[in-house]
Amino acid sequence: MTGVAVPLGALYTKECPAIGEFPALKKFASLCKSAGLKIIQLLPVNDTGTQVSPYSGLSAFALHPIYVCVKDLPEFPDLYKSDKNFKNEYDLFLQFHPYKNRYDYQLILDKKIALMMRLYQTTESAKTGKASADLAAWIKKNDWVKAYCVYKNLKWKYMQATWKDWKKEDQVPGMEEITKRWNSASLKKDQLFYAWLQMRAHEQFAQAAAAVKKAGIILKGDMPIMMNEDSADAWALPEFFDHTLRAGSPADASNPSGQNWGFPTYNWKNLKAEKYSWWKDRLKSAEQYYNAYRLDHILGFFRIWAIPSKECTALLGRSEPGLTISRDELLEAGFNEGRIHWLSEPHVPTGDVDYFTWNHDASTKILEKVAVKLPGEELWNFKSSIKGDKDIYEANFDGLCQKDAEGKIKDALAKKWRDRTLREIKKDKFIALWTYQNTYPWTTLNGEEKSKLQALVDQKRQKEEGLWKKQAEDILGELTKSVQMVPCGEDLGVNLSSVPEVMGQNKILRLNVVRWSRDWQKDSSPYIQFSDYPSLSVTTTSVHDSSTIRQWWNEEKESASAFFKANGKFFADNGIYENNFSEFTEKTARSILEAAASTNSLWAIHPLQDFLYLQKKYWLEDAKDERVNIPGQVNDFNWTYRMPASVEELSEDKALLDEIKFLAKKHI
Repeated sequence: MTGVAVPLGALYTKECPAIGEFPALKKFASLCKSAGLKIIQLLPVNDTGTQVSPYSGLSAFALHPIYVCVKDLPEFPDLYKSDKNFKNEYDLFLQFHPYKNRYDYQLILDKKIALMMRLYQTTESAKTGKASADLAAWIKKNDWVKAYCVYKNLKWKYMQATWKDWKKEDQVPGMEEITKRWNSASLKKDQLFYAWLQMRAHEQFAQAAAAVKKAGIILKGDMPIMMNEDSADAWALPEFFDHTLRAGSPADASNPSGQNWGFPTYNWKNLKAEKYSWWKDRLKSAEQYYNAYRLDHILGFFRIWAIPSKECTALLGRSEPGLTISRDELLEAGFNEGRIHWLSEPHVPTGDVDYFTWNHDASTKILEKVAVKLPGEELWNFKSSIKGDKDIYEANFDGLCQKDAEGKIKDALAKKWRDRTLREIKKDKFIALWTYQNTYPWTTLNGEEKSKLQALVDQKRQKEEGLWKKQAEDILGELTKSVQMVPCGEDLGVNLSSVPEVMGQNKILRLNVVRWSRDWQKDSSPYIQFSDYPSLSVTTTSVHDSSTIRQWWNEEKESASAFFKANGKFFADNGIYENNFSEFTEKTARSILEAAASTNSLWAIHPLQDFLYLQKKYWLEDAKDERVNIPGQVNDFNWTYRMPASVEELSEDKALLDEIKFLAKKHI
C-alpha cells in the first residue's frame, strides 16, 4: 500500500486558512482516496504548549488545542450571533491569519486560546463551577485529564514558566495533593476549561479519524519516545522519570559532540513494576484515532544515551542500561591509583587560562573558583562541587578577566572538563567515554595499556548488547500486544543486530529511506536492492528531519549521485541519463517515486512535498522552504510548513491525482 506523510498543521483548506485543523483531515482523506493513497501518516498532535516541535510533548495524552476548529465548536454559533465583540474578534482572527506557506505558531495559538476561553464562559461548567453531565462522563473515561488540568492551570498562573521554576510547594506535589487541588471548589472552574477543551478536541479528532477510516484509509500516528521535562507527566509522575539524566545520542560524524535532547530518561524499573501501564495507556489513547503508529527512535527501548543533567553536550553520556568497569578490574589490568586518577579526572594546566588572561595571578584566582591545584604542580582538578559543564558556565569570575575573555575561558575549561578517558559514575564504578580514543589521557598510554583498557571496554560493550536485547524484548513485547494498531519503528542508523531481530519478533515494521538504505558494514557501502528490503518495513523517499528529494538532488550531490548510479535503470526508463543528472525535474521526481514503489516493503509512505514535485506549479521558489524541520535549529521556521495549494485545489487536479494513482498501483 502507498500513503502520504504530512504534519496536520500543514493541511490547507478554505475552512482552515491559518493552520491545519482536525476537520481538515476529512477533505484530505477524500483527496487521498481519489489519488489511490491508502495511508495518511501524521506527526504527533499532542499538546506541546509554547514549544512548536511536535516531539516536545507537554502531555502524553492531551491533544493540541491549536488544531481545534473554533467555528466547529457547538458553542460557537450562538455566541457568534449574539455577541458582536466575539464576532469581531473571530473575524479579525481570520483576517489577520490568512494562508501563508509558514504559519505563526504562537500568535495563532494565543488567539485561539483566547477565543475558546470566551466560548467556554458560555458553558454550564463555567457558569456553575461544576462539570456538566457530558463533561463529567468524559472525564470519568479519561482519568489522566485531572492532573493535566491542574498542571495547565498552574502553568497559566506562572505565565507558562517551567514547573521547575514554580514555588516549591507546586513543583512536586504528589498525586494526593493533585487530587485535592482538582477537587478544590475555588479552582474548579478554571481547571475545567482545560478538560472541556480536551473533550472538544477529542470530538473533532475522533470525527475526522472516523471519516478517514470510512474512506478506506489507514490513519497512522506518531509516538515520540521521550517526554518534555516540562510536561504534565514528568511533573505528576516523577517516579517514572529520571530527572538526573537527559536523553540524547552519542557522538558521530555528523554530531561530534553528540546530541542532548534535554528530555529526562525513563525509570524503566518503576515502569516495569507497574506493568508499563503508563505506556500502555498512551497507546490505548492513541488507538481511539489511529490504525497504526510509529515508535520514534526505537533504539531507545533497547538502550538510551543517558547524559548527566548538568551537561550541555552528550560527550559524557553513557548507555542505559549499561555495565561499568570496577576499580578492582582496572587495578587488576595494571592501572595503579595514580593512573586511574589521570584517566578519570580532568587535569587543567594553569597555562590554558594564562593564554587568555596574560596574567598568572588572575588565572590562578579564576581557577580557584572551579578547581583545586595539585601539590607542587601547575595542574588543577575540578572541585567536587562541579557536577557538569553548566556549573562552569555559571561560575562567577568577579571581574578577574575581561568580558570578551570570560566566555573563551569558560569554553576552554568546559572542553577540559569533557577531556577524560573514563568517567566515575558512582564510587569505584567507571565507564569509558564513547569517544575515549579521542581523549588526551588515552594518547599518553603506552601500547600495552591501550590494549588492556580497550579489552575491558570491548568486553563490557559486547555484554551490554545482551542487556539491551532483553530490555527491548520485555518492553516491546508488552506494548505491542496491548493494542490492535499496526506498529512501526524508526530504526534509522541502527547497527545492532538485535534491533531487527526484536522488531521482527513483535511484527514491528522497519523504516527504509531509499537514499540511506545501504549496507554500511561493507566496503563502498552498496545500496540494498529494492527487492531485498524486508517485507515488514516502510519505504519512504524523505523524512521530516531530512531534506525533500528536490533539495537532496540539487544540494547533496554526492549522496544523490551515488543513488542515481546505483539505480540507473529506473532513471533511464524515464529518460533521465547521466548527462542531465544535475537538473531536478518532474521526471526526476517521478523516477525516484517509481523506484521507491518497486521495493519489497509492505508500505510505501512519502511526504506530501515529494508527491507535489510531480507538478512543477506546486514547487516553491526556494526548495529549503519545503522542508518541515532542520535538526539542531530552534526558530520560527521549523515545524511550520504548509502545503502550497489548498486541498480543494489539489482535489481538482486530475493530472496530479492520476500520476499519484499510477505510483500507488505500482506498490500493491
